[in-house]
Amino acid sequence: MRLHRLEVTAFGPFADPVTVDFDALSDAGLFLLSGPTGAGKSSILDAVCFALYGDVPGDRAVAKRLRSDHAAPGVAPRVVLEATLSGRRFRIDRSPAWTRAKKRGTGTTTEQARVVISERRPGGPGEPTAEWHPLSTRLDETGHLVTRLVGMTLPQFCQVALLPQGRFQAFLRARSDERHALLQQVFQTGRFDRTERWLRERRVELRRTSESHRGAVADLVSRTSEVAGDVPPEDWSSDPDLLPGWVTGLADAAATASSEQTVLVEAAVAAEVRAADASAAGTELAGLRATYAAARRARDELAAGAEEHASRRRRADEAQRAGAVRPLHDLAVRSRAEVDALERRAADSHDALGSLLGEPTLDERAVAEHHRTATRALTDIARVRPLLRQADDIDRQHDRVLRAREQTGVEVDRIEARVAEIPLALAELEPALAQARAAAATAEEVERDLGQLRVRVHAARTAETLAARVAAASEELRAATDARLLARETLVEIRERRLDGMAAEIAAKLAVGASCPVCGSHDHPRPASPAQGAPDEAAEREARREVDDLEVVVEAHAQQVRGLEQQLATARAESGDSLRGLLAEEAAARARLDEVRALAATTAPLAGRVASLEEEQARLTERRAALIATAAQQDAEAAGLAARVAALREQVDAVVAGGTDLDALAAHHQQVESLAQEHQRLTTELARARTTATSTQEAADEVAIARGFTSSSVAASSWLAEPELDALQQAIEQHEREVARVGDLLADDALVRAAASEPPDLEALARAHHHAKEALATARQAEVALRDRERRLRALQGSLTAALDAWRPVLTDLDLVGDLSALVEGKHPDNRHQMRLSAYVLAHRLSQVVEAANLRLSSMSDQRYSLVHTGQRGAGETRGGLSLLVRDDWTGDSRDPATLSGGETFVVSLALALGLADVITDEAGGADLDTLFVDEGFGSLDAETLEDVMDTLDTLRDGGRVVGVVSHVPELQTRIPTQLRVHRRRTGSRTTLTLA
Repeated sequence: MRLHRLEVTAFGPFADPVTVDFDALSDAGLFLLSGPTGAGKSSILDAVCFALYGDVPGDRAVAKRLRSDHAAPGVAPRVVLEATLSGRRFRIDRSPAWTRAKKRGTGTTTEQARVVISERRPGGPGEPTAEWHPLSTRLDETGHLVTRLVGMTLPQFCQVALLPQGRFQAFLRARSDERHALLQQVFQTGRFDRTERWLRERRVELRRTSESHRGAVADLVSRTSEVAGDVPPEDWSSDPDLLPGWVTGLADAAATASSEQTVLVEAAVAAEVRAADASAAGTELAGLRATYAAARRARDELAAGAEEHASRRRRADEAQRAGAVRPLHDLAVRSRAEVDALERRAADSHDALGSLLGEPTLDERAVAEHHRTATRALTDIARVRPLLRQADDIDRQHDRVLRAREQTGVEVDRIEARVAEIPLALAELEPALAQARAAAATAEEVERDLGQLRVRVHAARTAETLAARVAAASEELRAATDARLLARETLVEIRERRLDGMAAEIAAKLAVGASCPVCGSHDHPRPASPAQGAPDEAAEREARREVDDLEVVVEAHAQQVRGLEQQLATARAESGDSLRGLLAEEAAARARLDEVRALAATTAPLAGRVASLEEEQARLTERRAALIATAAQQDAEAAGLAARVAALREQVDAVVAGGTDLDALAAHHQQVESLAQEHQRLTTELARARTTATSTQEAADEVAIARGFTSSSVAASSWLAEPELDALQQAIEQHEREVARVGDLLADDALVRAAASEPPDLEALARAHHHAKEALATARQAEVALRDRERRLRALQGSLTAALDAWRPVLTDLDLVGDLSALVEGKHPDNRHQMRLSAYVLAHRLSQVVEAANLRLSSMSDQRYSLVHTGQRGAGETRGGLSLLVRDDWTGDSRDPATLSGGETFVVSLALALGLADVITDEAGGADLDTLFVDEGFGSLDAETLEDVMDTLDTLRDGGRVVGVVSHVPELQTRIPTQLRVHRRRTGSRTTLTLA
């Protein structure tokens, strides 16, 4: 990798564009990158890293503030790097993500990161100049491509190409675990950490699984112990095989106890049956005795109620005779009540009519006269009402005509205002319509120009495609030419080998007794034999045929290249310009066409608007004339309606005095008429009701006397309601049935014998039966419990066996994974150094780094110091494998790097950094690094040591390598004449280049 040119804009401390010409610095082989603290020396290196990998090294990558704070608003941060990677020239153009103000509105928006990577390729035939060909604009593709071309990741590149001394001083004095983290990042040994982590996680997972299985087994053991009431073996956790025998013994014991309990249940059943039979017999005898005693008590009670029974029979007879009188008596009572009601209603109507007319004393003749007067008045009011309604309707019609006349006037005013506005609107539309019609003509011209541009763009695109095809065809031609040359060389080699073995080929054709075509002899004492793998005539013919075929292929490719080149020249001549320029012209033409088309598109709407206004003007003129005529007609109609209303009012006044309330007058006469009519009707009904009441009462008394009563009132008092009479009859019948039933019971022989026998002891019999049932229930409960315990123990036996079968393989895997995990983590007794697997791998890498570092440390320290890698643990460390010591060859002792002075630490750190760079370079496949930076630390060296270090740095320039020293030490500014200096300013840093 060699750097050529770096351009930085709005990046880090550089606000304005800054260019670094590495080609000019490379001529000296060694240059100095200097400047005051904070000026931006490290930002130059950050820009290189960002251009290559899209990120910056160290803690600055975390801050995510790559855009310069000094840059003007709206200036995008940008880094452009030209470099040779794997023998190919590339240009990488990157911009990080940054925040800018919105172009519209307020607030900010984020511009996403972008990249363009291009390759410089030589021009084809007829194109002597090289051009940049874009390869990718995707961040991920560019990252993969650069990593493959450089041969290193960003951490490896930072350790190899930048040599950060401050970090290597920390690495030199670090503990093993800190050194482990750095080496793992550089050498990409994370897979070994993942292996350790996987084993650790697998061990934890197996332990959790084992604990889960153990918990399941423990739960089953606890349940078995609870069901059987027995204690499990104490050491079953360490020896689970003790559990199957224990559970089997418990299940067998439960089965035996269940069988024994079944015999006891059968005996208890028989005893309960005997006790139940004895208790039932005693209960039956006691029932018969109680029935006989109850019958005797009932006979005595019936004899005591005989008089009451006779009274009920008499009441029932009287109630049945009074039933025929009751309907006529009720009818007479209702008739008298109706007469009383009619008398009250007639008196009320008479009083109401007198109060309404103001005449308290009215006879029947006066009532009839008032009725006739009210009827005549209501007839006159009914004749006048239609005239009043007609007058009201005409009044409302007159109001509607007046309102319509007012609206007509308003509409006429509105139309006249609109008619005055239309000429002004037409005057405004005419210029715009003329401009739109002119744009329509212009659009046709622009469209013709755009068509010609499209033809040229197509030709330019075709030229690009043909250029790619020419390059591909040229590559194929070169490949075919190389293949043909190789085939020719193979043919020549076969011919030479055949000529060398021609004697053996001739000898193979000799026949016995035939003459030799070379010497003519008939004897062939020692004919030559062919060498192993010697070609013959057929092999030469095959090689010749392959050369001929390749000649045809080369000629075909050459013709294809010539044809494509002719097509390319034609396309370029037709296009006349580059594709980018033609696309810009096409875009401008399209924009112009869209503009004039948009303007021309307004022609039809504008013309329609003008026609619409003209049509509206004519329509409004006609409408105004029609409205004026309508207004005159409405005035005449309003006058006619007013005259009709006056005539109708005169007719009404002739019948009813003006101002009289017809509704109130009609209501008064209607009320008088209604009250008089109601009084006359009630008087008639009252006379008829009095006659009916007298005849009904006489008939009721006659029926009562015939039934044995003195009057209908007496008969009504003896009457009973139907439910009451039914209840009385039922009581009589119930008494008679009870007398018969008691007589039957007292005559029953079984009851008489039971009453004569001794009474049974029911309590004793019940207690005996109860005790027998309790004994049976206890026996059955015990039987069920024993059967349930046997069933549960058998089920637990199967579950426990399955749980143990699932647990055993997990225990086996846990033992194996646990030992292996402890071994790779350095915690197993067999791991004597207690070294992790990843540390073991890195220890080998560290030993390579130490070996490479000592090659340079020997010369830089005047043969005094060398690094020693040891697998032993350092002070206060729990892991070994990555410890470093410094051996002092002057004293022969090895000591901790922390005991070195500042200058000695820098020298040892620089040697360690260079050694790590060598190892990483080899690890990355021998990547060629032509540009190298050494960052800071030279200020701690004395003059002699500085001389040794500079000699060592001079050796880094072997093979054309360029070394850049990053420092602000003044002495180096005099020793290294070629310098790139960074100047710090308030508005942003800048650079200057000084060449030797």
